[in-house]
Amino acid sequence: MEIKEAQERIDNWIQKYGVRYFNELTNMAILTEEVGEVARIIARRYGEQSEKESDKEKDLADELADVLFVLICIANQTGIDLDSALERNLIKKTFEEGLIGADCFRLVFVFGCSYLFRNCLKSGHCGGQLGIL
Repeated sequence: MEIKEAQERIDNWIQKYGVRYFNELTNMAILTEEVGEVARIIARRYGEQSEKESDKEKDLADELADVLFVLICIANQTGIDLDSALERNLIKKTFEEGLIGADCFRLVFVFGCSYLFRNCLKSGHCGGQLGIL
């Protein structure tokens, strides 16, 4: 499932079953709670804390999906297109790591992320440094 589709499906689910979105502050609190549940599993299953018998049945994938669900709710209610945001964020991180030059970075933000893949990479403008994306 693409991120855009996930945003649409969750919005449809909220409209059909959830009636409405909780407000942003409530969703932030819920997100924090869900991340805490992920942290508990990680700390006990993969960290130095011992895993209690009651925690052994907890499903990390399900808890991560809960985090993603609430994160998408927050994006939906604040009008954020997560596909575009993630694409821009990956490019920003790549630039910050020194993997692309400033000229390509400026072009991406002037013309959009799709410019990068259509023009910058094909032309070798970035010296092929963006193959990691």
